[in-house]
Amino acid sequence: MGGIGIWQLVIVLLIVFLLFGTKRLKGLGSDVGEAIQGFRKSMGGDEAPGAPHVQQQPPVTQQAAQQPQADRQG
Repeated sequence: MGGIGIWQLVIVLLIVFLLFGTKRLKGLGSDVGEAIQGFRKSMGGDEAPGAPHVQQQPPVTQQAAQQPQADRQG
């Protein structure tokens, strides 16, 4: 109750295919894919598509963690 079932999705997809046709939907899908790739490229720089963007930070050493405390005392 309240959710969309599999049969409702099938009916909606059938109506969409009848209204737009497969060629137009294929073109629309490729246009959306290109737009997403362009957006990702502008947001993350020139990375290869599909490569995860992970920002790495240097590990914190004990000496580096203690240095700000020594600065406060001095």
